[in-house]
Amino acid sequence: MGDKIQSVAELKALAAKAREELEIRGAPKATVINVHMGTCGIAAGARDVLACLAAELEAAGVRDVTLRQSGCAGLCSQEPMLTLTDKNGTQFRYGKLDSARVREIVREHVVGGTAVANYLIRL
Repeated sequence: MGDKIQSVAELKALAAKAREELEIRGAPKATVINVHMGTCGIAAGARDVLACLAAELEAAGVRDVTLRQSGCAGLCSQEPMLTLTDKNGTQFRYGKLDSARVREIVREHVVGGTAVANYLIRL
């Protein structure tokens, strides 16, 4: 094991350094896309949606998006689904997704900045 921390000041300095490293490595980017991966989502095809989304973002050269996974959002009838949070904090929830819809969402919303109204879930 490493050396023991000898003072509160040393502990605070170590904590600040760790926070800085985490912010650099894992800070959310301008857009966050969360694919809902609960049991219902996985059964409906969320794994394929996640894989397609990652491939489409890569192919489009999109680098300012954080891709995440979560559990069920409570809208099982809309699975597979994702929630896109833009740089302003506005959330868009898309449902009943397949690879064609994912490609359109990446092209129109992520790259083009215009939500794809036909696939939005109205709550």
